[in-house]
Amino acid sequence: MEGLHIFKKGSYINTVKQQSAELSLLTKNEGTEILFQSISKDRMFYIYPSDKKESFEFYYIISGEVLFEENNSSKVLKEKDYFYVQDLKNPIYFKALSDIELLWFITESTFDILSDEIEKWTSMVQKVEQKDRYTYNHSMRVQEYSIKIAKELGLNKERLENLYIASLLHDIGKIHVEASILNKPDKLTDDEFAIIKKHPIDGAEILKHQKGVHDIVLQHHEKLDGSGYPYGLKSEEILIESKIVTVSDTYDAMTQDRVYRNALSASQAIQELQRWSGIHFDERIVNTLIVILKKEGKIE
Repeated sequence: MEGLHIFKKGSYINTVKQQSAELSLLTKNEGTEILFQSISKDRMFYIYPSDKKESFEFYYIISGEVLFEENNSSKVLKEKDYFYVQDLKNPIYFKALSDIELLWFITESTFDILSDEIEKWTSMVQKVEQKDRYTYNHSMRVQEYSIKIAKELGLNKERLENLYIASLLHDIGKIHVEASILNKPDKLTDDEFAIIKKHPIDGAEILKHQKGVHDIVLQHHEKLDGSGYPYGLKSEEILIESKIVTVSDTYDAMTQDRVYRNALSASQAIQELQRWSGIHFDERIVNTLIVILKKEGKIE
């Protein structure tokens, strides 16, 4: 019938996949797009304010549940709930409580930009994952902790966007490290540790064209007292975003089993972070993580 367009299940204009999410373009017309998005359980995603004041976005939850915070209280949206955003002032972060499916309507061209970014980051992360499966899962958790801390500290849109990418890719430089070193069950030799210590520089080099991202990655192993690497930066010389990644990275590393040791409890890890607060770690960031973990019931 003239004017009627019917499509069968799976007949997308285009689709892009990553391990924990899939984005498909259903149709578009004069700058307006309708997309289908699936996101795996426990993944964070976000909606940022648009650069175009007139931009309008509508989301309908086809299946699953998502959590978001509004005015310091948590709310859950479920199947058949929906929401829209227009003239948004601050980023909104969501967490998938289950596998979810969304219908997304937006009045500006979005898919091509997002799909290019997704494919680029996914490719990078997969290169590390092929050598060290732990690194990918670890990076996802570091990203989640980092964004939660940054929200509490009130970082602006641009810094949040850079941190969102940098926290996921902070260990990307490990693609140049042999798998035998990454997965070694025994203590590293001095030569092996020297190789590991190069990964912030290698990661920053890979991301050198990502303004605002590569410096975060470069500094994520620096410490307040100058004992970190690669450059021994101190205190205010270190970006706050890098300090956030450092705390998130260290906390997650301590609370996960590794080939060479068993995990610490959340409380034990926090005690260790507090012991080194003001020496290695930014005290305000450690205290912010404590507030977050208390809200989540992970510590008392």
